[in-house]
Amino acid sequence: MSASDHRPPRSRALPAGIWALGFVSLLMDVSSEMIHALLPVFMVSVLGTSTLAVGMIEGVAEATASITKVFSGAISDWFARRKPLAVLGYGLAALTKPVFPLAMTLDWLVAARFIDRVGKGIRGAPRDALVADIAPPDMRGAAYGLRQSLDTVGAFLGPLLAMVLMWWTADNFRAVFWVAVIPALLAVTVLIIAVREPARSAPPRPSRWPFRRDEMRSLGSTYWWLVAIALVFSLARFSEAFLILRAQAAGLAIALVPVVMVVMNIAYALSAYPAGILSDRAGRFALLGWGLVLLIVADLVLALSRDLVGVGIGVTLWGLHMGLTQGILSAFVADVAPRELRGTAFGVFNLGLGLAALVASLVAGGLWDVAGPEATFLAGAGFAAIAMAGLAVLRRRLRSTATPR
Repeated sequence: MSASDHRPPRSRALPAGIWALGFVSLLMDVSSEMIHALLPVFMVSVLGTSTLAVGMIEGVAEATASITKVFSGAISDWFARRKPLAVLGYGLAALTKPVFPLAMTLDWLVAARFIDRVGKGIRGAPRDALVADIAPPDMRGAAYGLRQSLDTVGAFLGPLLAMVLMWWTADNFRAVFWVAVIPALLAVTVLIIAVREPARSAPPRPSRWPFRRDEMRSLGSTYWWLVAIALVFSLARFSEAFLILRAQAAGLAIALVPVVMVVMNIAYALSAYPAGILSDRAGRFALLGWGLVLLIVADLVLALSRDLVGVGIGVTLWGLHMGLTQGILSAFVADVAPRELRGTAFGVFNLGLGLAALVASLVAGGLWDVAGPEATFLAGAGFAAIAMAGLAVLRRRLRSTATPR
């Protein structure tokens, strides 16, 4: 039986710590997205920043988060502790939130944005490893699916709340930024009080720096196969900004542009948790395969549609594919990585996905400029098909392996 096709009967509820981590993600995402949805406009219209500077700041911030994830995951393995790093990461993000309403110059915002992304990088891999430490092995899919669903709920509640508050306060950016401080502080409070890191009777072996060559090798060939497949998959899943551009090209009014992300995230949030539960019962491969099929269909619909109805169907399918793949990929990493190297495994995995997503968006933008949106989405469908072929090869390799650790 493969590492991801175990199907033990179960009727247990998810541990309370998993729910707590999910609500921590939801609250911090509400806070962050309230600010990030308005920050570019605030920087340009209030502080007089150029759009080029906005792009550079955002690019550096996201790159910083991706790089930091690798080191925080490794450190959590080295010290065999996850929660302190998660608290540090969420705490740094919460501490930066009051800077946004107080900022009078661009320098303040650059510093706050940088520290916020450092916090995101610090908490990412240890938090994902902590989910695997808390959840029973036969419920990992449900655990990651729940966390991803709640995280995505925060991702679309934040911008919606920001829009309502901007209307209510007559476009008072700073007042909205102050409100965003509240859910960030609540997120850190929930993490400190409600999440308990499982005790380890004894470390499986003496702590060693995880980036040694033999440690990387001990992650196993299955892990590296999974990383390779996920990288190709990420080339197919370029930035959601192209969904917005596709909707605009089909005639969507600029004022209604946020609807694209709301529709996608609703589909994502509603599907991630059920998909995670189903992956625990039917196997990871089946759900990942269907997720890739949905991505191919979504790309084809978006490439060939000429009206907003077709684009809306494509956007919905895109959100469903996210729900069927993102949490399950995390569960798969937890299945195949040794417990003492889970933080490192998630850090390397997330760094690879971040770099691949950057390349994917550059390629998508280039194709769009040269050959139009049809070429962009058809190329995405092609990369998804390649990822499906890799997934089939990995499944054959794992048919005779043991159940996950």
